[in-house]
Amino acid sequence: MMFSEHLTSGWLQQLLVVLVKLCLTSAGPLRPNNGTECTAKTPASYILVFTGHWSPRAFPKQYPLFRPPAQWSKLVAVSHNHHFHLWEEGAPASVGVQNFAELGVTVEVMKTAKESRKKRTVGNMYRTAGIPNGIGHSSTEMVVHPRNSLVSLMVKVIPSPDWFVGVDSLSLCEGNQWKQEVTVDLQPYDAGTDSGFTFSSPNFPTSPPENITKITSQMPNHPANSFYYPRLTELPPLASIKFTRQNRSPDRHAPMSNHILPNSINPQRFSATPLDCEVSFWSSWGLCLGPCSRGGIRHRTRYILLRPANAGIPCPELEEQAECVPHSCMKRQ
Repeated sequence: MMFSEHLTSGWLQQLLVVLVKLCLTSAGPLRPNNGTECTAKTPASYILVFTGHWSPRAFPKQYPLFRPPAQWSKLVAVSHNHHFHLWEEGAPASVGVQNFAELGVTVEVMKTAKESRKKRTVGNMYRTAGIPNGIGHSSTEMVVHPRNSLVSLMVKVIPSPDWFVGVDSLSLCEGNQWKQEVTVDLQPYDAGTDSGFTFSSPNFPTSPPENITKITSQMPNHPANSFYYPRLTELPPLASIKFTRQNRSPDRHAPMSNHILPNSINPQRFSATPLDCEVSFWSSWGLCLGPCSRGGIRHRTRYILLRPANAGIPCPELEEQAECVPHSCMKRQ
């Protein structure tokens, strides 16, 4: 009898271990709380304002003036928890992120967010209108819940191969309190799906695709790159976002529609970025011309690739000459 009970007890212990393993596997990787989870009791309402700082004063190199001029796409924002990423630096871009970064199309990225909302990893999704200039504002009201207190967003840089600005998993909650105001300066990112170097580069798919990387003043380290400013330690902010909490309850008023704010809001003033002159290599020497009695002169030239701006280093001489002996004189000797 005791032997039978021992077998039953051992079998039950093994079954319990198997069930625990199955539960852990189906639940996915566990994330320790570490005090980072939002324990606020109620949802919060925020006004999100996106501001573009993309000006020829701050970014004079290859600044797009037409076909198309510098502008911003519509903003895409998602509230979510730790189990979702709209995009992530160092990770490959999804099909939705690729379509948005290259073409400004939101269909796939919003579809992915909607599917994740069924799994309760995404809360709400928002879009704002595009901005037809490099400097401007757009806004929307967001309602954020404690279980989805992180916000990720993207805005495409237009024109560009696959560049965008945004934030990944920005927390609006700290412990059991919602933050009153959050401001973040934004830098450009490369989605890793197009190998173009300049704002107006033709379509040049990256094969195989690379991971999402941050664009800096010296990376990519190539003078043709539109954001290449080797004299700067870091780029000025290309844009910024500001979340401001609303005191009223999000359940007791009509939500504000997405819109472009008037230019009465003054943009931030950044110091002018110096742009040094860039010139081509010297051409070959021209023919040696002149009388044999005095000797000849030959010339070579180079041309300007990039004109200086904002007190950058001026252009050097574009023409050079040197003494020489004409070929006809050499034959007579």
